[in-house]
Amino acid sequence: MPLQQYIINDIKPLNINDKVSDLKMMFNELTYSHIPIENEGVYLGCISETDAHCFEGNISIKDCNYAIEGFYVRSYTTWLDVLETFAQNSCNIMPVLSEKNTYLGYYELNDIISLFNETPFFGEPGGVLIVEKGMQDYSFSEISQIVESNDAKILGAFVSKMESDVIQITLKIGNSGLNDVIQTFRRYNYNIVSGHEEDTYIESLKERSEYLRKYLDI
Repeated sequence: MPLQQYIINDIKPLNINDKVSDLKMMFNELTYSHIPIENEGVYLGCISETDAHCFEGNISIKDCNYAIEGFYVRSYTTWLDVLETFAQNSCNIMPVLSEKNTYLGYYELNDIISLFNETPFFGEPGGVLIVEKGMQDYSFSEISQIVESNDAKILGAFVSKMESDVIQITLKIGNSGLNDVIQTFRRYNYNIVSGHEEDTYIESLKERSEYLRKYLDI
């Protein structure tokens, strides 16, 4: 998925010799979490709005260059890696550099997220299922086999949580029949964390339990 068309270059990085007051003024005019900083045409990194407001306006940016965060992506970085870099740096603006380290512009977080929303994981109809199992006991090949053995298709899958020795996998499953898939996962000793389609197995158990409770109360 090419991202070059989403590069924006309407913000020129501030020079490290500029005043912090200039930096604060940019933050007042914009809604970005960070502003890029350069020195003689070389990208140095970004300063966050939070840090900028901690400094006196009459000093230069180079006097607080320890606050510069050196994150960026390349023009050829894949969109998923770009999204990960956004998350790792808690920012909504991502500087883009060429192979020769030339500053090309930046990505906006909303533009990258919109690409994620256009993938089949979100765009195609189907059910979302979250399963978990021991770290050493699961495999994606087994997960695929379980889904496809029920004549369903995986539209997307990713590891959504890792804690201790347990791992959670979020699946987007097409071709409906989510309940059959859920029951098969149970037979393979997967714990069902969430199934965003009616889980008739659970509903059936609840109905039987309620019936038994009423029967014993008679």
